Amino acid sequence: MSTIRVNVVTPDGKVYDGDVDMVVVRTIEGELGILPKHIPLVAPLTVGAVRLKKGNSEEQVAVSGGFVEVRPDQVTILAEAAELPSAIDADRARAAKERAESRLNSTKQDAVDFKRAELALKRAINRLDVTGK
Repeated sequence: MSTIRVNVVTPDGKVYDGDVDMVVVRTIEGELGILPKHIPLVAPLTVGAVRLKKGNSEEQVAVSGGFVEVRPDQVTILAEAAELPSAIDADRARAAKERAESRLNSTKQDAVDFKRAELALKRAINRLDVTGK
């Protein structure tokens, strides 16, 4: 079976670089599965886990928005932030989740703070999901 090259890049540098059988990303339109020789496309990403399947194993990368560029032989993910499970501090992510939930439950907030807290909550939950904790 053929493979496809995957690069996950953030402003801080490369997070992942390798060959996989299949990539699954979460775009703003829904999940997208990408196999080798996929048609070229560019799509905006939402907060979610990028699933990288190779053989019977699967790796995940927590991504906080960005874009995916697909070419027949390569997938490039340009992410605002991305972390491998081994780089995620679960305690810190849990604390961020609790802070965001507290802000969302606060009675004194404007629309901007609500959106920021909502996005922070999504990022924290995504990070915790990827770590499996």
